[in-house]
Amino acid sequence: MKASSLLSLPVMAGTLAASLVALLAAGPAVAGEKVPIPSTPDLGKAEARCRPNETGPALMIHIDGLKDRKGNIKLEVYPSNDEDFRRDDNALIYYGKTFRRVEEPVPQNGPVVICARIPGPGAYSVMVLHDRDGNRKFGLSVDGIGFTANPHLGWSKPKAAATRVDAGNGLTNTTVIMNYRNGLMSVGPLNRR
Repeated sequence: MKASSLLSLPVMAGTLAASLVALLAAGPAVAGEKVPIPSTPDLGKAEARCRPNETGPALMIHIDGLKDRKGNIKLEVYPSNDEDFRRDDNALIYYGKTFRRVEEPVPQNGPVVICARIPGPGAYSVMVLHDRDGNRKFGLSVDGIGFTANPHLGWSKPKAAATRVDAGNGLTNTTVIMNYRNGLMSVGPLNRR
């Protein structure tokens, strides 16, 4: 590798880090959008809470490829369209759109399955964060991320269509494979190493 290429590696890694942080940072769909509901970590949790022996409509998210059993899993459900996917939680709720959040400690053993109630059948996009250090912030070198339909993660957030899951009236099972930073320049499932 040329010396000039080696010198550009930190810049490229910094660009990757910035892109991944932007991928996770929900933002207004409309620049400067202001809504009267403050954003809090508890928005969408009451609506997402599954009942004992849940019959649906609900998503049963099976999470595979965890790096370890540390920290928390945070799952967020969005409308599956590009305008609303990863939009601010408070804006979605204010405009009467679907937003669900489940946050729980990673189980120490056994399969990891998280249930999230949804308002009804339809198309949804789901993001899962493995918050390994429990600080409620995405850390590129620490945390993992995954989406329904398991799209390849590139330099920007995936489009809603690439993360779509079509839910029915009952329990809809789907699997999310977690992705972690692999070396300087890539993010992917651990088994791709």
